[in-house]
Amino acid sequence: MKKRKSRKNDADATEIASCQSGDESMPCCSILESMTDGVFTVDLKRRINTFFNRAAEEITGFAFQEAVNQYCFDILRSSTCQTNCPLEKTLTTGEPVYNHPAVIINRSGKEIPVSVTTALIRNKLGDVVGAVEIFRDLSVIETLRKAVAGCYNQGDMISKNQRMQEIFDILPDVAESDSTLLIQGPSGSGKGLLARVVHDLSTRKDKPFIKVNCGAIPETLLESELFGYVRGAFTDAKKDKPGRFSLADGGTLFLDEIGDTSPSLQVKLLRALEEKTFIPLGGVEPVKVDVRIMAATHRDITAMLRDGLFREDLYYRLNIIKIEIPPLCERKEDIPLLAENIIARLNALKGRQIVGVSADVMARLMNYSFPGNIRELENILEHACVLCRGALIEEKHLPYDFMEKTGGSVQPGQKAGNALTSSETRIIREVLERHRGNRTAAAQELGLSRTTLWRKIRQLRIE
Repeated sequence: MKKRKSRKNDADATEIASCQSGDESMPCCSILESMTDGVFTVDLKRRINTFFNRAAEEITGFAFQEAVNQYCFDILRSSTCQTNCPLEKTLTTGEPVYNHPAVIINRSGKEIPVSVTTALIRNKLGDVVGAVEIFRDLSVIETLRKAVAGCYNQGDMISKNQRMQEIFDILPDVAESDSTLLIQGPSGSGKGLLARVVHDLSTRKDKPFIKVNCGAIPETLLESELFGYVRGAFTDAKKDKPGRFSLADGGTLFLDEIGDTSPSLQVKLLRALEEKTFIPLGGVEPVKVDVRIMAATHRDITAMLRDGLFREDLYYRLNIIKIEIPPLCERKEDIPLLAENIIARLNALKGRQIVGVSADVMARLMNYSFPGNIRELENILEHACVLCRGALIEEKHLPYDFMEKTGGSVQPGQKAGNALTSSETRIIREVLERHRGNRTAAAQELGLSRTTLWRKIRQLRIE
């Protein structure tokens, strides 16, 4: 049988011969056996027939004798085998597939990220007799990626923005202290997550972390929610009910959106903070608790003080340690990291195998101002994950209103609209100017590879 030239570690599967003789003395088979990428061949019914190299055995955990005559999906056991199989696509369309991301499950049940390339196999007469698949183990690359991402983590928070890194640096010291913490930042920026990280780093981590959204509870109920009540305090009070202060005893009480509280309740909060005691609604005896207070607000407290909407004495009691979280529009270099983190979490929750977003989707995300901050990014990606059935989130999976805000619909093979292009040009120019034309530094801030940035500079004709 005539053999085609093959190159070690070359992803072009169209140049790989069928090796259907099974004779490992043949040059092509010897080369394939020496490859570090897994290689196997299937017949038209997707049964592994005559070739399953040593790398395939090592990656999957199945020996050649166990894999031969088995359906490939019974050996690889990937979710893409049933919904978006590269081999099936190649056998159906005749077109090769290159570097398709997937996750396989080896014999011991371990998930292994791989990159898959497929092509047809023809006999000497030119008839299609099967297909070949090459899959590359990306575990080492994934481990390195996670190690790099770990450099930007603090608990469940992730960022490589300089201001956020400065916050991460002081969090262990903030956690060690029992001082009151005030967190300011726009809605959806992660104030609650930061409070949780501080609690988890503190000596109180094994005690309760109780969160109260002061803006979501009516004022008439908020006092009883915070301080509890005793039996008979009002008509339906049939028994004592402990408040959030009591439930947080020994731990942390997080008062979210404290800027939405009324002046009368602020007086009672001040007393509880100063004296570490409170009187439940309808009670007469003070209750003593050991609670660390953290508070957060998206409001401008300084303006509220000036307008008499927030008590100065309570502000000074809360403002012992103050942390301001920047909005997402000021830390756009975090968008790729956050998107990856959000997708990984959604995969775990929904049993999906989405590996990321397309370049066009990332461009839209990077060019958007995100008035809803990280929460809005989470909503966009969750919407896309629901609609995505492949390995990559594409523009067609994004919410319609988001597409409209970022330049409207984009037809396959076409560039984004003028608004998107103009915005992208402006952002790239600003970043390049900030780094004095240093493309490597600019690409890092934009979350792009240097090659992608170079291509965009040429496409957008940026000088």
